[in-house]
Amino acid sequence: MNGGALRLTDITATYERHPAVHHVSGEFAAGSMTAVIGPNGAGKTTLMKVLAGLHAPDHGTVDRGGLRREQIALLPQALGLDRSFPIACLDVVMSGAVARMGVLRGLGRAVRHDAQHALEAVGLAGFDARIAGTLSTGQFQRLLFARLMMQDAPVILLDEPFNAVDEATVTDLLKIVHRWHHEGRTVIAVLHDLDLVQKHFPQALLLARTCIGWGETAQVLNPDNRKRARMMAEAWRADAEICHEHAA
Repeated sequence: MNGGALRLTDITATYERHPAVHHVSGEFAAGSMTAVIGPNGAGKTTLMKVLAGLHAPDHGTVDRGGLRREQIALLPQALGLDRSFPIACLDVVMSGAVARMGVLRGLGRAVRHDAQHALEAVGLAGFDARIAGTLSTGQFQRLLFARLMMQDAPVILLDEPFNAVDEATVTDLLKIVHRWHHEGRTVIAVLHDLDLVQKHFPQALLLARTCIGWGETAQVLNPDNRKRARMMAEAWRADAEICHEHAA
């Protein structure tokens, strides 16, 4: 599968008109594997939503190279998801095929078989009938990865995919991420563990609302860039004036 390139041109995205992402330009190359890193509040989740088409930028453009929205799969932060709805694990995974096939097409025996295979691939064989809300944090994250596999998207966005999960789960899920990369998909992940980023992700975007560095991971994570990102985070003010630049 050929992943798609995502090109950002002067993107500013705001929350209540305060800039969460401020004038960011650059490109996630097709088939690349990029970690998005930065301090808390740096705009990383907002950027992921912009890339997925779920948050319209206030200024600038995103060129998705002709990809449809359903061809860009987003794994949101698991801890922010409502797990109270009583749905079986197999149904959660099968729902991942809806984006690819459409709601009007029946999810037949072949989709069910693929969903069972996806559960096996993430280490949840035999969990078909288990209620998703009863899973541990690590098991639930595995379930979300299985659902993502069913979307079969050329671009995959992961928002803190390894947050609050055990080391064994991180290891298993990283193998899936590497498999996606080797298949030629474009993988973009919000991460906090810099050791993990340096070991597994060839490209990095260091974000502190604005772009501090974007390119090869070793170059982006140099001491000067880290210091600059930290200083910018320390200078942020919760009571800052509303951003009027480019306002309608």
